[in-house]
Amino acid sequence: MRFFIKFFVILCITVLSSCASAPHVDHSPGERGTYVVASWYGKKFNGRPTASGKRFDMYAMTCAHKTFKFGTKLRVTNPDNNKSVIVTVNDRGPFIRGRDLDLSYGAAKKIGIVKKGVAKVKIEHIY
Repeated sequence: MRFFIKFFVILCITVLSSCASAPHVDHSPGERGTYVVASWYGKKFNGRPTASGKRFDMYAMTCAHKTFKFGTKLRVTNPDNNKSVIVTVNDRGPFIRGRDLDLSYGAAKKIGIVKKGVAKVKIEHIY
């Protein structure tokens, strides 16, 4: 009897955890764009190695994303002012729930989201 209870509990946990995962979004080159929540990071990480092995330069046009391949180019546009920048994925993150993209300070400044800290932006996969 205990075996069946343990089996049922494990089965329930497996089913529920698979339902909790975020849906996969395919960001293929040439698509019209997807709106995501972006934040930025800078001074605290400047000079430290990124997940790609390169040193983080807070003034470079780079970003962190959880799943895009390193070297992926994205056009990031702030819909509030229509300013955009092309960034290269060279790190993993963000690691704060509800955020999808971490821009370098330089990229965030160029599109005007430094003061806000967090903003909805449009991303387009270039290549």
